Amino acid sequence: MENIEQRKQQALIAQDFYLSHMSIADLSKKYHLSRYLITKGLDEAMETGLVDIKINAPLARNYELEASLKKQFPVPNIYILKDADNPNHNAENVIQFAAGQAQLLIEESHIVGLAWGATVFDMIDHCRSTVRDDLTFTQFMGENMRYNSLAGSMRMVEKAASKFNAHYVTMVGPLYMVNDEGRQLLQQEPAVAPTFSVASRMDCILTGIGTLASVDSISAWRNNKSAIFPGIDPNEIVGMLYGRPYDINGTLLNQNDDKVLGVDMNTIMAVPRRLGVIKSKFKSRAALGALRGGLLTDAIMDEAVANRILMEANQTE
Repeated sequence: MENIEQRKQQALIAQDFYLSHMSIADLSKKYHLSRYLITKGLDEAMETGLVDIKINAPLARNYELEASLKKQFPVPNIYILKDADNPNHNAENVIQFAAGQAQLLIEESHIVGLAWGATVFDMIDHCRSTVRDDLTFTQFMGENMRYNSLAGSMRMVEKAASKFNAHYVTMVGPLYMVNDEGRQLLQQEPAVAPTFSVASRMDCILTGIGTLASVDSISAWRNNKSAIFPGIDPNEIVGMLYGRPYDINGTLLNQNDDKVLGVDMNTIMAVPRRLGVIKSKFKSRAALGALRGGLLTDAIMDEAVANRILMEANQTE
């Protein structure tokens, strides 16, 4: 029993030392222990594995390939990581680097919009915990219907707010509403209007890149696709961003009949930083359209994805 209590105390001391950056002297006063015992406890915590320090060395980037893509596409910030010796590590490296970039953007922001999905979930998961009373995470589109998923719309902002000890607001309602009047009226409801107000002032957006498969994975959207995207040929859709479909040139295909419950595209395109992360080369066409259309201000990928994008670009010119 004494050993368990001792381990608990060591854990608390380690958290204060490594995460809160308290000095040995301050820890000595707080826990009424000598400086020797505080230092000894920190050493034991390291030796027993209670504390595990991981040093993330800077990931190598392909600056030449970055310059090549920047010349071709209207995207100010493109980051391309060199492929790892083990291809299985490429996606993890992309997420690790993206988390670092997201952390910098979040530190400069007061209102951060989050999309959903595993990519955004992993990016937030890799960020460092901080305390930000002046920060709010917001949905800027309705619920994607993945209510049981930790990577769903509503849970994503809750997760991020918990990570940063910040605030969050949610958008009550589905991602798509085919009834135009109902969608417009819902935006004025007291339960929804405050979120629209917050989301209209976003400093940055963090998102992955989607495809039509993400729409088809939800039965409510798959079964009503023709009503959600009226008059649109599904074969023209190469990608999905911000809930909207676009073609290989990055042209939004539903501009004249947008069924998304969320802030409009003019508001989204006015957000100063829109960070998109592409982990899979199988989304190269979706990434190409997003880059051509300038739908992102920041894009992160690895060499394999970047080379596939350039190949697709040459084939579709």
